[in-house]
Amino acid sequence: MRKEIWFGLSILVAVVIALIVLMPSPADLTNGHLGLLMLGLIVVTIMLGFPTAFTLMGMGVMFTYMAYRGMGPQIAIEQTLDLMVLRTYAVMTNDVLIAVPLFIFMGYLVERANLVERLFKSMHLAMARLPGSLAVATVITCAVFATATGIVGAVVTLMGLLAMPAMMKAGYSVRLTAGAITAGGCLGIMIPPSVLLIVYGAVAGVSVVKLYAGAFFPGLMLALLYVFYIMIVAKISPKSAPPLSEEERRVTLPEFAETIKNSISNRVIPGVLGAMKGRRNVNVPMSTLLYTMVVALLPALVFTAAMALTYNIVTEPDPVQDSGLVEMGSFSMGSETQFSGGLAEPEGSAGLSEPLGAQPMGADAAADASEPTAANAAEVDPEARLAAPMAFWITLLIGAALLFIYYAFFTFARLEIFKMLLSSFFPLALMILAVLGSIVFGFATPSEAAAMGSFGGLVLALAYRRLNLPMLKESVYLAAKTSAMVCWLFVGSSIFSAAFALLGGQAIINDWVLGMDLTPVEFMILAQVVIFLLGWPLEWTEIIVIFMPIFLPLLAHYQIDPLFFGLLVALNLQTAFLSPPVAMSAFYLKGVSPPHVTLNQIFAGMLPFMGIQIIAIVLLYTFPGIGLWLPEVLY
Repeated sequence: MRKEIWFGLSILVAVVIALIVLMPSPADLTNGHLGLLMLGLIVVTIMLGFPTAFTLMGMGVMFTYMAYRGMGPQIAIEQTLDLMVLRTYAVMTNDVLIAVPLFIFMGYLVERANLVERLFKSMHLAMARLPGSLAVATVITCAVFATATGIVGAVVTLMGLLAMPAMMKAGYSVRLTAGAITAGGCLGIMIPPSVLLIVYGAVAGVSVVKLYAGAFFPGLMLALLYVFYIMIVAKISPKSAPPLSEEERRVTLPEFAETIKNSISNRVIPGVLGAMKGRRNVNVPMSTLLYTMVVALLPALVFTAAMALTYNIVTEPDPVQDSGLVEMGSFSMGSETQFSGGLAEPEGSAGLSEPLGAQPMGADAAADASEPTAANAAEVDPEARLAAPMAFWITLLIGAALLFIYYAFFTFARLEIFKMLLSSFFPLALMILAVLGSIVFGFATPSEAAAMGSFGGLVLALAYRRLNLPMLKESVYLAAKTSAMVCWLFVGSSIFSAAFALLGGQAIINDWVLGMDLTPVEFMILAQVVIFLLGWPLEWTEIIVIFMPIFLPLLAHYQIDPLFFGLLVALNLQTAFLSPPVAMSAFYLKGVSPPHVTLNQIFAGMLPFMGIQIIAIVLLYTFPGIGLWLPEVLY
């Protein structure tokens, strides 16, 4: 601990020295310099351990009074109190923040439903043949569980209790074990439904719906990069991640499955079908065979239903817009006179004749009516379906081929793993997809989807027999406590930002940045480096609420999309949990680790995953379509 303490103190001393050196003499201090002083002091006080929210409020009020001090004490006090009330009321009326307590409550319910143990065991067996299978299963389990909860501390702690003993027993290195658990636990910061994205959306005024849609693929990309890194390490250095033994990969089969496997076939579909014939099923009830067949065919049934629904959508004819207008001359006036064209020939018009070579009026229309065109055919048969695009048939063919291969190697051991996934992975995945799908496709607002997710958490806890009054009370208490912290942070940051802008600190920073004559790329690199460095002493909440209002006004000048900037920031801010000395996930893991695992080993295990995060940021910036394609398609 001594090295970490000295490192933190050295950063603190460096900030104080920078303030002393860069600040002008007291005689030359302007309001703008006071704003910069306030910004430096807030970092120092947070590092000293003062409560962030109330420190922000206190400094904001104190420096607001200093900004108005020239108007006299009475007016300065009135203006300061007015600013406090107005900024607090603005936060209270921000309806985006309603989703925060609901998502947090959903996370605590899922955490207490005791799903993570089943999820890790089933993932461990499902990934058994991959290099570094235990570490891969850990990252995937962390990703799913972090997505469902969004609570980094809970995910890292639970996975430290479950995965670390298993990985250490299997001979995995401490560094790889610690890095996989801490990096995987932080994925909930990026992957929706993320509280960070809600907070950024409220600060930046960006649609949370678009942020969720944009963050999905970058979060998935980061998880896959973690998995690829682990597999490469396991291939290059088998000592760091030795393969599992046959005993550890063995799956215990139920008695009926052993009977069918030994007497008929080890593959599920032929074995069950064979057991249904003649007298071979004498020792296996037909209800068991039917249940097994239904469970085995679930992937095929789901794929068939999905493709049928997709076919129905892609072949649906375009809706015919009925303008409500009636063609002139197409109705009768209740007499024998019919109006063709709406005009009657005047009397005495019989002497008039068409010019030579001209057709009588209406001849073209009659010809068109006798030979219907494609448009007329659509009008005649509005129920006719469109042809399915080639992409649909290619997807269908590839899916059918994959299903054929899947069932060709679908043994009873894989069936048991699939059943374990059905009881652990798929309920969580279904709840996550329901919440995200309802937000992304516009069926519900984030607040409504969060309420639905909270209800889903209650249903999961009830289904796993974990729902009781003490558990519910604890979840409500923790959700209220965390939500209060976030909301007070918003109030404090709102007052602080208003004071900072009032003093002119924002204008000084803007003039300084614009005076550097940076290109958009250079500005983006500068902003991300600053955020990366801020992640060392500060947590993501403090960075979002304190420093994002400084960067956001500059985005318009450099023509940077706030949505894209938010995705880069969300990817970058995971360093707040992975970078010393305030790498909170390291301390969470240290608290549940064996005594011989040191904090330095955990920090060393984090470093490669921090490098992967930097690679992911570069990839996202180089190929912005990774984050912007889905919002553009949907909206």
